[in-house]
Amino acid sequence: MMATKNPRLNVVLEEPLYMSLKRLAKKDGMSLSLKARDLIREALAEYEDSYWSKNAENREKTFHPHKVLSHKKVWND
Repeated sequence: MMATKNPRLNVVLEEPLYMSLKRLAKKDGMSLSLKARDLIREALAEYEDSYWSKNAENREKTFHPHKVLSHKKVWND
């Protein structure tokens, strides 16, 4: 068995999804594994962006300018 420093993941895909991934990997000249990794990485980045955007929107709703602390007040300047 070959040792690896990176964790591995086994995924079961439906045939159409597998074929799409296979076509994309071939088009980009990469292995299925690397293409899947890159797509998962992109999807996670999008997911995180969406999460933080929603979080910022919720914070904006509760923002009150008169409650904001100045830099001077926070850092005792």
